[in-house]
Amino acid sequence: MLKDILILLLSIFLLFSCSTKNNVNKTGCKKYDFYCKRTGVSLKSSNDKALPEPTDQEIAISIYYEAIESLQIGDAFYAAKKFREVENLLPQDKWASKASLMASYAEYSRSSYSSAIFSLERHLKHYPADKNIAYAHYLIAMCYYEQILDEKKDLKPLLQAREKFEFIMRTYPDTDYATDARFKIDLIIDQLAAKEMSIARYYMKTEKWIPALNRLKVVVDQYDRTVFVEEALHRLVEVYYRLGLLEEAKQAATILGYNYQSSQWYARSYKVFNKKYKSKKIKKKKEMGLIRRKIKGLFE
Repeated sequence: MLKDILILLLSIFLLFSCSTKNNVNKTGCKKYDFYCKRTGVSLKSSNDKALPEPTDQEIAISIYYEAIESLQIGDAFYAAKKFREVENLLPQDKWASKASLMASYAEYSRSSYSSAIFSLERHLKHYPADKNIAYAHYLIAMCYYEQILDEKKDLKPLLQAREKFEFIMRTYPDTDYATDARFKIDLIIDQLAAKEMSIARYYMKTEKWIPALNRLKVVVDQYDRTVFVEEALHRLVEVYYRLGLLEEAKQAATILGYNYQSSQWYARSYKVFNKKYKSKKIKKKKEMGLIRRKIKGLFE
């Protein structure tokens, strides 16, 4: 459709050239500068009579592609502004929904995640029948996801991203967005487990055994498919032993041995019941980010 419009415009107006004089045309080529530049159209005929002004749709399409070009060269702020102009010019046209979504993407691409989320929520409200509605939901999820730094920071973006990705999996299960959402959720769950382990280690280091116990139980009960469950079971053995709950310590060690017999954590748990056992201090070490750990694992 767009291609046909542009070809039609070119075939009508290519007979004319855009003058370089200050007063280019009576309707003002300056006003429609990008339109004239893109189409090669002069709004003034050879006999000095002004041609009809371009329609709102013609101008909007021209602005839309100006925004695309700005986005391609990295000027996302200007692109978002131009996409909004298109939406305002054609509020009831199909170009409005396209421009609205592209404006949201422009905000996302410049890492203005709060603005992007606001823009996308607005898009969902104003264009509920848009064929790209699944992508809009996915982009909101990605805005939350991109704000995840590491397991020691704020949990809110983690939980918001997880909720949105789960919505995508339920609502659009057969899409590429759902496939990627599953992978992202696995990363998020690992992050949540890492957060709980980080807090548990802190409580153990400060000998606050009951809070440590509660955090470790969360890892074992809710995040049992993550890489942290082995360590969590071992730490439970240590904490129960410290509290004098030997039966509970043995039970945790049994579960660890049954499921992860070759694990280094099981070997450590076995030593706990030695009379000369002394728990090692938990050293704080810098860990590579979760995504880097995941990617590294793919190549090992």
